[in-house]
Amino acid sequence: MRDGHGETGVERRPKLRAVPGHRLAGLPQLAGAPERLRHEIAVVAAVLPFKVNNHVLAELIDWSRVPDDPMYRLTFPHRDMLPPGIFDRISGLIAGGAPREVLAEAVTAARRTLNPHPGGQLEENIPELGGRPVPGLQHKYRETVLLFPAQGQSCHAYCGYCFRWAQFVGEPDLRQSLPGPATALEYLRAHPEVSDVLITGGDPLIMSTDRLAGYVEPLLGPGTEHLRTIRLGTKALAWWPHRFTTDPDADALLGLFERAVAAGRQVAVMAHVSHPRELAGAAVRAAVERIRSTGAVIRAQAPLIRHVNDDPDVWARMWRDLVRLGIAPYYLFVERDTGASAYFEVPLARALEIYQGAVRQVSGLERTARGPVMSAGPGKVCLDGVAEIAGERVFVCRFLQAREPGRVGVPFFARYDERATWYDQLRPASFERRPWFEGEPALV
Repeated sequence: MRDGHGETGVERRPKLRAVPGHRLAGLPQLAGAPERLRHEIAVVAAVLPFKVNNHVLAELIDWSRVPDDPMYRLTFPHRDMLPPGIFDRISGLIAGGAPREVLAEAVTAARRTLNPHPGGQLEENIPELGGRPVPGLQHKYRETVLLFPAQGQSCHAYCGYCFRWAQFVGEPDLRQSLPGPATALEYLRAHPEVSDVLITGGDPLIMSTDRLAGYVEPLLGPGTEHLRTIRLGTKALAWWPHRFTTDPDADALLGLFERAVAAGRQVAVMAHVSHPRELAGAAVRAAVERIRSTGAVIRAQAPLIRHVNDDPDVWARMWRDLVRLGIAPYYLFVERDTGASAYFEVPLARALEIYQGAVRQVSGLERTARGPVMSAGPGKVCLDGVAEIAGERVFVCRFLQAREPGRVGVPFFARYDERATWYDQLRPASFERRPWFEGEPALV
C-alpha cells in the first residue's frame, strides 16, 4: 500500500475544520449577504441540522453562483426548507430574543411534525434478541442488517435533504445508536440468514479507524461465516476524501479493508454522490485509487433532489464520471418524506422522466443505477415506467426489496398521478386486484 503522504514522505495533511449550522450566517463568504438572508439561515438551522467543512467551502461550492449553486443549495439553509407556519414561529422567537428554553421547546415541537423517522424505522425495523429490542440495529430485509455505531452518528458535512437528520439534532429518543459491537455480534451469530451488514449512521468513517475496527473485525471471526458482505455507508468520498489519503489513520483504514477482504468478505464502500462536481479534483481520484487497491468495491447512490441534480444531463455526466473512476452506479433514489422534503422533492412522473432521459445518454456499464426507487415502509419500490393498460394510464412498479420476500420482483400498477411525490400518495390501478399498500396482506 502506498504511503498516504506521497513519495517524498513530506506530510501534507489537510485538517478537517467544520462549521456548524449556528455559525453559517457568519462565514466570510456571506459577508455581503443581506441581513434577511442571515436571519433565515439562523431560523432554519435552529430546527434542522447543518454543517459544512473547509473542503466543501473551498472546493465544492461555486461562490460566484450563490445562492443558485447546487452545492450551496445542498448544504446551506433556505427558508422554504421549513413549512411557513414553523418558519414564522421560530423566526418570531429568535427575532424577539425569546429565552433559550422557550426556543428549545418550540424547536422540539417543530421537529416532531417533520416525520423524523420515515418508513417505520423505529416502529417496525428494530429487531429483538431474547425478547428485548436491540436499539442501534435495523433488520428490515431478511438478508441485511444495519448497524448504527454510537460513535458514528455524525458526518464530515451534512446534506440538507438527509433522511437521517434526526440522528444529528441531539434528541436521544430520536437517535438510533449502538453503544458497542457485542450485542450486534450476538444478534448476527443468531441469524444465519443475514449475508450483508451495513454499517451506517451518520457516517461510520467519521470514527477513528480503531473504533471502526472494533465493529468490523468481530465480523471476520468464528460464528460469522454466513456474512458475505460488509458495507460502509459514507459521504466521505465527496465531503472529505482525505479520510482515505492523508488523514493520520488513513493507512490503517485501508489496512482494515485489506484484512476484511483477505478474510473472504466483500467490502463495499457505499458512496453517497449527489452531483458530478463532488467527483472532481485530485483528492477524490487518489481516494478512489487507494480504496480499490485494497480489493474493496465502491458503489454510488443518491436521491434525486430539486435544486441540485434534477436534470438528466447531470445524472448522465455523473454516471459517466463514476464509471471512469471505477465506481459502479447503484441507485437513483426518490427523496424521502421527511425533514425538508417539500423543498427538495420532485414529482414521481418527473423523476421517471429524468431517470429515463439520463440512461438514454449512457452506455450499458453506466446504466447500472436502478431508479427511481422509493425506500418506503414495505420495501424499495422501483418505478419501471408509464403504460396504458385497459385504457388506463398507470405507473408500472415492482419491489426491488421488501419486508415480505414474496413481493420482490412482482409487478404492480398504480394510477398515473403527475402530482404524487411518494409511495403513500399512489392508488392502485382500477384493474389491480392484488393488495400492495402498507397494512394490507402480503402478496403470495
